[in-house]
Amino acid sequence: MSHLPNRVRISLLAAALTLPMIAASTTQAAVTAADSAEVRKLIDEVMPEVIEWRRDIHQHPELGNREIRTAGLIADHLKALGIEVRTGIAHTGVVGILRGAEGGPVVALRADIDALPVTEAVDLAFASKVTTTYNGKEVGVAHACGHDAHTAILMGTAEVLAKMKDEIKGTVMFIFQPAEEGAPEGEEGGAAMMLKEGLFAELKPDAVFGLHVMPKQLGTIEVRERGTLASSDSFTIKVTGKQTHGGMPWNGVDPIVLASQIVLGLQTITSRQVDLTKSASVISVGAINGGLRANIIPNEVEMVGTIRMLDPDTRKSVHEMMERTVKNIAESGGGSAELHITPGYPVTYNDPELTRRMTPSLEKVAEVKEALPITPAEDFAFYAQEVPGMYFFLGAAPEDPKDIYPNHSPKFQVNEKALPIGVTAMTTVALDFLNSQR
Repeated sequence: MSHLPNRVRISLLAAALTLPMIAASTTQAAVTAADSAEVRKLIDEVMPEVIEWRRDIHQHPELGNREIRTAGLIADHLKALGIEVRTGIAHTGVVGILRGAEGGPVVALRADIDALPVTEAVDLAFASKVTTTYNGKEVGVAHACGHDAHTAILMGTAEVLAKMKDEIKGTVMFIFQPAEEGAPEGEEGGAAMMLKEGLFAELKPDAVFGLHVMPKQLGTIEVRERGTLASSDSFTIKVTGKQTHGGMPWNGVDPIVLASQIVLGLQTITSRQVDLTKSASVISVGAINGGLRANIIPNEVEMVGTIRMLDPDTRKSVHEMMERTVKNIAESGGGSAELHITPGYPVTYNDPELTRRMTPSLEKVAEVKEALPITPAEDFAFYAQEVPGMYFFLGAAPEDPKDIYPNHSPKFQVNEKALPIGVTAMTTVALDFLNSQR
């Protein structure tokens, strides 16, 4: 490991010293993260490595299903710690299994490792200069969503817990997942593929935890029960009419008019048929294609769009409402329409009981706020369908407000002072969960 500048060491120390601490428990013999001087010391010691890993991964980003270098870095680190390692899951996924001194419950911790087809526009010494071909176009590649931070945080957590192996009563599974942002066209990938290839087949966790850096206040963690991020389904609607002369529309059936009515009809589902006091919902048409020239009414129109829901039951009922709306509007005008919905990520659903039980663990680490539900999607949801899950947001906003940009922006930045908070949070929930299950 190369030497870090003194200013980085000082900032890391300052960040670590600002983490809330509580007195050692006299009623619980098992070690927990936030009340153990030993654990705090281990976290302090690993932080220079965490910073280096984050910067190295940031400078060498890789798109989904192509994270070969990143996976190799992770696997080598886990093996050096004496952790059981499985590689090549869902193409480039890496899983580490740390078995404690005694048998007991199993807890899984997950980090996503892929980057985005984004050209970075941040002036950093370790900024990405990587380019690649994506969908036939030459593009930049950058960690514009903070997955480099997630990966480094979990690598640091693995090192802390590996050094505590003899004190751990249970098993920790470290999931380093590729292609969270989606697999390349024509390929499978991500959490669903890891599960399909047997991620939980031999060793099924009792709970799974994940985090995401956000441009929120440094020193805060946000979490909520139930729907946290939306499901994300795509749809295609093919509207069929009857081609005719544009000057004599009565001789045919205009699929453009029908398509326009369908777009408006879909909006009445979210505004008039869904109970918005229970869950937000979004139906958006992103493209409409049909026709060749001004004086010809075409035979067909095709629309594509996205559906976002924050409640699993609402998701199912909205699909049914869309089918009825599309079909009936088309038929009312003498045409026909076919709706095809392609299921995407499910709702990222935080198990209420698990979230209530583990939120006090996060409160040992940072100021905890209730997260607002948001409509981006996250394939952590697939794990949380298999076992109870909890997904939380780590505040990592730059200190200068002019440097704050949203995730996926080419100017997105992660405040590195959030990294020790992330390592402490993941270490804490893992240890506290194992101890509470006993």
